[in-house]
Amino acid sequence: MPRWVKVLLIVGAVLTLLCAVAAGLSVYWWRQHGRGLVEGGQEAFREGREFGGRANSQECLAEAAGRHRRAASLVEVFRINLFLRGCLEACTPTPGFCDGVPGQLEFVKTAEWGHEQCRRHGLSAERQCGQLFAQVQQYCATHAGESR
Repeated sequence: MPRWVKVLLIVGAVLTLLCAVAAGLSVYWWRQHGRGLVEGGQEAFREGREFGGRANSQECLAEAAGRHRRAASLVEVFRINLFLRGCLEACTPTPGFCDGVPGQLEFVKTAEWGHEQCRRHGLSAERQCGQLFAQVQQYCATHAGESR
């Protein structure tokens, strides 16, 4: 057997082993933390709907941006995204809220707009603030006639 075939087989075996270990660790982590993550997300969504019941879309975004600024972890950022999603679903639309929001398939415009929104709201792109504005973009795509 040529040497290159042996090397290729060894590399393939090592990669397979690494993938198996990563899968095992993922399953272990999910069993330890998955339920709390799901429950926390559901609670954040419910809290967002409650807040949205007495707010408009601009107030929902302002509250979520403030929470995002104070977030201590990526799990908390994830919950804030769900809070905003719930809030926007339950709120009163603000006229003009969706003005200038690009369509979800306008990838370049979306990236530029998201970066600008992060900057405008004083949020860090390194802390996944683009995900917050993806919620706004999704809301605007589904409520186009209500809030423009």
